[in-house]
Amino acid sequence: MSPTLRGALLSLAAFAAYATHDVVVKFLGGHYSSFQTMFFAGLMGFPLVTILLLSDRRDGTLIPRHPWWTAIRTVSAVVTGAMGFYAFSVLPMATCYAIFFAMPLFITLMAIPMLGEKVGLRRGIAVIVGLLGVLIVLRPGSGDSFSLGHLAALGAATTGSLSSIIVRKIGRDERSVVLMLYPMVLTFVATGALMPFVYQPMPVTHLALTAVMAFLGTLGALGSIAAYR
Repeated sequence: MSPTLRGALLSLAAFAAYATHDVVVKFLGGHYSSFQTMFFAGLMGFPLVTILLLSDRRDGTLIPRHPWWTAIRTVSAVVTGAMGFYAFSVLPMATCYAIFFAMPLFITLMAIPMLGEKVGLRRGIAVIVGLLGVLIVLRPGSGDSFSLGHLAALGAATTGSLSSIIVRKIGRDERSVVLMLYPMVLTFVATGALMPFVYQPMPVTHLALTAVMAFLGTLGALGSIAAYR
């Protein structure tokens, strides 16, 4: 199997996992603060990362080889989650995904300065047309439609693109568990600090949904990391 086809299939699998994950986020977002949902998703994700760590037979530690890039990616991944969870809680799914589809466009643009890639005329035109489509969805200047949720979705698309580009840049050197563990720890610590202010009791069924969300999010992250490598 060619690397291009393998990357495409991994990206498709990751997108499928994330799409189902986002449906659960949307459901729980109607009942709880996005910070609470993120906290429990992070908590439920630790056992999965532990299994991943135990199954990784390669020599190495959890100290990143590119600490600054890892730090930037960690912050961008957490910010992406916070803004994305909020956007899903206040906007229709279709609107969120229409804005999130800007991510490939942002990634294409960010790849020029960060990865040294060249964008030809045809791809450049496609990016411009795509960005115009995002503007049509946002309808800036229309007070009836544009909201904080739209801004959060656009912000999540931007920081999510940055996170993906960094994976492409350092992914071959860093272990997958390192790329996944640091954002999870920061999410857990940051949202945990907010829990006394936003916590609402959750029934067992909703806690189970956070476990499902953590599982799907882990699968999506693994697929994305593997694809961008």
